[in-house]
Amino acid sequence: MQHKKVKVGVVQATPALFDIEKTVQLVIEWIEKGAAAGCELLLFPESFIPCYPRGLDFDSIVGRRTEKSRNQWLEYWENSLETSSHYVAQIGEAIRKADIFVALGVTERESIGGSLHCALLYFGKDGNLIGKHRKLKPTGLERYIWSESDGSTLVSFDTEIGKIGGLICWENYMPLARMSMYQRGVEIYLAPTADSRESWQSTMLHIALEGRCFVLACNQFVRKSDYPERFQADLAHEPDIMSSGGSVIISPLGEVLAGPLWNQEGLLTAELDFSTLAKSKLDFDVVGHYSRNDVFKLEVIEQPEMVRVR
Repeated sequence: MQHKKVKVGVVQATPALFDIEKTVQLVIEWIEKGAAAGCELLLFPESFIPCYPRGLDFDSIVGRRTEKSRNQWLEYWENSLETSSHYVAQIGEAIRKADIFVALGVTERESIGGSLHCALLYFGKDGNLIGKHRKLKPTGLERYIWSESDGSTLVSFDTEIGKIGGLICWENYMPLARMSMYQRGVEIYLAPTADSRESWQSTMLHIALEGRCFVLACNQFVRKSDYPERFQADLAHEPDIMSSGGSVIISPLGEVLAGPLWNQEGLLTAELDFSTLAKSKLDFDVVGHYSRNDVFKLEVIEQPEMVRVR
């Protein structure tokens, strides 16, 4: 039996913070780099467009909003991405030319109402947007700027390179959310994040071993100096390196295939040998012989079936 091998890449990069025009161009450049490196799948970090606003508090005060709060929100809102925009068309055309699958972390702006969501956009090799996942539960002060989602965006895709799905950042600490991916049979598990702590590496290793899947974890590299000058006063007490990265690729048996990458931009690549998936099920299969469906049952409200993409 011939087991496929798939080359994948994760982008650890710095966006043009609060500038959607420039960041979209950076996305296109990294897509071209990924294609040149032979990648068949490319993952970008959480909220790469327009940025993850680390270190900013949007002048949040319980029970009161200020003009500064609304102005910072406005700038972030204006540079967030609507999926019907020409920016998505530009990115899609770059993907079509590159002929690769892409998962792109963005802050998505709803066209009706204008709420913001932390989202992971999935593009097929033809450049079409095939689906999106919206973060179920923003963490901490993220709840001030991002809305919640529901089970309807717990999406997964059956593609020629494998079954793909994933969760964003601390959703990966939600056991039932992880299980919603495992029970769809996800083989390539995507985990874009903003967490650059050393402990995050343990979380990614755990998911690879628990789900018996390949894990692609992806983060931004951001320095305080990357922020526009108008934000520097608010960041006075932040370290020079605000996000050190830590992007990594891990096998279903817990082997680190690439990374972790620290304190720099870069493209991590690895070849995924799908025979490892089969080997890993010998002693553990979270939805197979190591499950107890007579004891446990998970119901995910409105989760869609896996979408076949060819």
